[in-house]
Amino acid sequence: MSAFPDIPTIQYEGPQSDNPLAFRWYNPAEVGEGKTMKDHLRFSIVYWHTFRGTGSDPFGAGTADRPWDDGSESVENAQRRARAAFELFEKLQAPYYAFHDRDVAPEGASLGESHSNFDAVADVLEEEQKRSGVKLLWGTANMFSNPRFMHGAATSSNADVFAYAAAQVKKAMEVTHRLGGENYVFWGGREGYQNLYNTDMKRELDHLGAFFHMAVDYAKQIGFTGQFLIEPKPKEPTKHQYDSDAAACLNFLRAYDLLDHFKLNLETNHATLAGHEMMHEIDYTGSQGALGSIDANTGDMLLGWDTDQFATDYYLTTQTMYYILKYGGLGSGGVNFDAKVRRESFEPIDLFYAHIGSMDAFAKGLKVAAAIRADRGLDDFIAQRYSTWDEGIGAKIESGQVGFAELEAYMLEKGEVTPNVSGRQELLENLINRYLDRV
Repeated sequence: MSAFPDIPTIQYEGPQSDNPLAFRWYNPAEVGEGKTMKDHLRFSIVYWHTFRGTGSDPFGAGTADRPWDDGSESVENAQRRARAAFELFEKLQAPYYAFHDRDVAPEGASLGESHSNFDAVADVLEEEQKRSGVKLLWGTANMFSNPRFMHGAATSSNADVFAYAAAQVKKAMEVTHRLGGENYVFWGGREGYQNLYNTDMKRELDHLGAFFHMAVDYAKQIGFTGQFLIEPKPKEPTKHQYDSDAAACLNFLRAYDLLDHFKLNLETNHATLAGHEMMHEIDYTGSQGALGSIDANTGDMLLGWDTDQFATDYYLTTQTMYYILKYGGLGSGGVNFDAKVRRESFEPIDLFYAHIGSMDAFAKGLKVAAAIRADRGLDDFIAQRYSTWDEGIGAKIESGQVGFAELEAYMLEKGEVTPNVSGRQELLENLINRYLDRV
């Protein structure tokens, strides 16, 4: 039985189309910078918001109308939900999806029962992947919802919780491997603190480092060669999370000798909560060789929490795709729609409107970013702005040929610095707008 009987497979109709169930910008076969749009963007639909989100909030019960879901935590309902999910993936022409273990299968009365439930639903996921060709971008374990994780998982003050978390990740890695997952993500939902008065931060960080090394070791044991990813977030639910932003994550990985094994999965709304623009996080991470994947969404700047809205702002998607292209793309990662329809958008068709709009926005951003790069407007300006570093004293500084004494002698002889030139911020912002108008 179809979950979306009245909705056809979404097709590309071009920018002039007024059909809300068609792509205006996303043409999977269109080629730019040597790859198709499908291969550049590697769109992925998330299981947790799209198929487990109910529209509930702290002030009211869920509103979502999901006819295929009877609301029970039975394995049979989870299997039925999985088949509905793949119908949506196929009709959106999305090549990937992503999940937490507890999204796809109900938690049982014991760890063993939870494992059994997970296996039973994985049977259906495997069947649907083979039938549809849709692949798993990444799997992960939910180590933040259950009350046992109130003090964290790998950073818990309770050693038994650490052990339980390890067992849960072990199983999630096994299922991800079985399903051909191309990555495995760690989001430290409660890996942080609410109050330092009751916290041994050094011990918690040491435990987190040890946990990740165990994961690396186990991946080798089972032959999992997918990319490990860490997803930064500064707060929510803890006051201070240890993976607060890209810089904090990379510092942690270096400190615990894990940098060779992990890259980052960056999220727009998490970046803004950390006080950064998404392009800052991508540029910083890319410059460190650690760009792995992105969770594509946006936040409401009038609200101070993680709203996980679908991104439809062409300016944002252009910035995002420009810096992704700058660093050679996402590799085994993708553009993962960690976004949810609004509480008021409760009908099944709203899931299509939301994903179509955001897929189009990222396709438009990709086209604009590629055009900017082709004309080298930004690249040439930056090269000229830093040209004093390409020869003379600048080149000597960068190559380590001089120190303070030589630089003092240089300035005593020269007398004054070469005049500065304008940064032309307004001109460059106008330039981006012109490309948005043209493409």
